Amino acid sequence: MNKDIRFYFIRHGRTIWNEQGLMQGSGNSNLTEQGVQGAIKTGQALQDIPFIVAYSSCLQRTIDTAQYILGKRDIPLFQHNGLNEHHFGSWEGLVVDDIRQHEEFQQMLNDPANYKAICNNGETWQQLAERAMKAIQDMIKIHQQGNILVVSHGHTLRLLIALLNGATWQNHRENGQSETLANTSISVVRYVQQGNQLGQFMVEKVNDVNHLE
Repeated sequence: MNKDIRFYFIRHGRTIWNEQGLMQGSGNSNLTEQGVQGAIKTGQALQDIPFIVAYSSCLQRTIDTAQYILGKRDIPLFQHNGLNEHHFGSWEGLVVDDIRQHEEFQQMLNDPANYKAICNNGETWQQLAERAMKAIQDMIKIHQQGNILVVSHGHTLRLLIALLNGATWQNHRENGQSETLANTSISVVRYVQQGNQLGQFMVEKVNDVNHLE
């Protein structure tokens, strides 16, 4: 069976907790006015893309962002918990600068292979990688051709795009393997499969913010 799918990955709009420098993860805060406007501008930039479907995480900030992007277009929007943000456990809601020097926090940022999420009872990078990739595989099973809008989160998308580009969850934060994604940035990855051959992912665009200027 031949498949040709183009994924448009969008990080959610800027939120109140982003402004306040708080760890978000599985917690949620509302979009700011800047976040709303970013989503609307993203929708305008993508208005000529004929999406067959849209997916967001189960967190309200991505649902809201997706709805602003889609506007009045008649495109179904589904939630998938595999697209949820990295779960930070007891760190969620804390000021990032207050925990930045914690050994395990630095490990999370710089040494994914050895980050065990012990002190915060959160989620490891391996756990995040497995559920995020499963979300993509679930979409590939359902859809054959066309453009899919995917609205997710900073850590989740940075890891996911790196994996689709050939990195591993262990090395994805090394220089050149991935980059921090701006709120409502656009990244594009194409998936092509010919018959029974193994499908291939091709990263076409990462962290495009030209539409926000």
